[in-house]
Amino acid sequence: MSPEKKIIWQQPSPRFNRPFLQPLAVGLVCAVLIALILTMGIMDLRRSERTLIGFMENQGNRIIGVVERLTEENLKTMIIASQQTTGGAFVPLTEQVISPQKFLTEAIVAMGREIDNRWKREHLSEAYIRRYAQEKNLYLVAVLNSLGEVIFQSRTLPDNLSNEKAPAGTAALSKRTADLISRLNQLNRLKKIGFIALSRKDESGTIILALDRDSLRYWGTRVSVEKAMEKLGEGQGVVYLTVRDKKEMLLGEAGELPAVWKKEDPLFPRILDGTVAFESRKVGFGGKSLLEIVAPFRLGGEIAGIVRVGLERGNTDQILDENRRNMFVFLSFVMLMAILSMWLLYHNQNRHLARVVEMTRQLEKAERLSSLGQLAAGVAHEIRNPLNAISMASQRLRREYVPEDEEKNKEFVNLTGVIRDEIRRLNGIIEEFLTFSKSRRLELHDCPVQEVLRKIANLISEEAAAKGISLRTEWGNEPIVVPMDMDKLQQALFNFVKNAMESISGEGIVTLSIRNVENGRVGIRITDTGCGMTTEEVDRIFNPEYTTKEKGLGLGLPLAHEIIRGHGGEIRVLSRKGEGTTFEILLPAERHNDKGAKSS
Repeated sequence: MSPEKKIIWQQPSPRFNRPFLQPLAVGLVCAVLIALILTMGIMDLRRSERTLIGFMENQGNRIIGVVERLTEENLKTMIIASQQTTGGAFVPLTEQVISPQKFLTEAIVAMGREIDNRWKREHLSEAYIRRYAQEKNLYLVAVLNSLGEVIFQSRTLPDNLSNEKAPAGTAALSKRTADLISRLNQLNRLKKIGFIALSRKDESGTIILALDRDSLRYWGTRVSVEKAMEKLGEGQGVVYLTVRDKKEMLLGEAGELPAVWKKEDPLFPRILDGTVAFESRKVGFGGKSLLEIVAPFRLGGEIAGIVRVGLERGNTDQILDENRRNMFVFLSFVMLMAILSMWLLYHNQNRHLARVVEMTRQLEKAERLSSLGQLAAGVAHEIRNPLNAISMASQRLRREYVPEDEEKNKEFVNLTGVIRDEIRRLNGIIEEFLTFSKSRRLELHDCPVQEVLRKIANLISEEAAAKGISLRTEWGNEPIVVPMDMDKLQQALFNFVKNAMESISGEGIVTLSIRNVENGRVGIRITDTGCGMTTEEVDRIFNPEYTTKEKGLGLGLPLAHEIIRGHGGEIRVLSRKGEGTTFEILLPAERHNDKGAKSS
């Protein structure tokens, strides 16, 4: 090892030189707890959402089932209406049976009026008629003028149809119109085609709408679906309802749809082939949150189309938002409590850690001081022998070797005086050090406190008077007895009085007083009008390593502190810089250990 890196001695690091890890552990536990609560909350929200959506799906499927049932009933009544006789006998139709048939007729008449209105605006064309017939799934749409001539038609009738006799009820029509109706009657017998001829009010023409089996089935189903939707009524949270067949032809619609589904949508074929029982999804439309349910539309147990139902999610979203808000409020509260707990734990434990570290340092320091004191006590004894020899030699020099020259004699006396004074000062330092370092066994006896203070006052009164300090005593005539080691207690109190006198520069007052204190203790007060001390100085005055004296070791107050502690007493210090200091020594009035006590 190189000389510049050689370590002579190094103070070992305290064991607790870092913050406690408990706050980190608590933080980790709190983080895991928060994560678990968050996970459970999210799972609970999802479970609640699935439950609420399940209720809405059941409601939507129930609505679809009602529409399917009413549609089937309407279709059955229409079939009954088409059978005029049963077994050759005429069967009168009830209002319930006639209603769907009438509704179908009205729907076809409404289409005729739509074409008539466009005819009035002169917007009719061959292309429009063909497109209209295709969109409405009609076999034939024909527009005839007043002469019975066909102006527009969606398709051309076969030429191989013979002109039959016009049916009854067509006498008022023109011959050409009657011929066209005859041909349609023949098609009715051949291909089961039905038609309706509508004459304009001004007799300026005729509109003929013909339906084959496919179109009749489509319009029968459409009329039945629309009639079922009317019976379903409003409410139940339904925003829109639409039904389309397998060809994507509209069968019924209520409300405004957010978007039209294309047949290319992958869900469409899966619904129609029965692979998917139903599908639900969240959609936004018109500033509202909706749950759309898509399901197959069944008639007679077979899939006839597809149905879409839009239900309001208002209550569902409100419940979910409230649950979500409650969860985040609870999480925020838990996080706040966790952070507060971590901070408190960190603060308190690190405060205790600082105390442990300080106590460890004090213990190490005490151990070092004890070892050093034992070593120094031995060294001090060895030093006293040479000092005594030097003192005796200086005294002999002063007696026997005085120079005859007056000037040299005067200088000689000064030098020997300096040697004698310095030897006396060194001897005092050694005595003070040995007194502090050696073990002190207290022998307690009941003695009056006034006697101890009176001795101290007598010893120090001349010195106080020489410095201009007034020494005052305040105690009653009745003796106050406490268990004490008189010599040791006198030494401790003398040190306090000596320190009070040294704090006064010039004239001042030192007061010695006694008072009874609660809890069976006696208080001895030593008050001065000296320079006073700051709070930092008060905290350090009993530390053996701290002194403000230029001479001596400054061990007077630490020694007094050890003696008072050995008596089971307590020292209170009240001081203000520039105003003075009061030492109050509290001693127990009763003996707690008759065998004496060893000072700590």
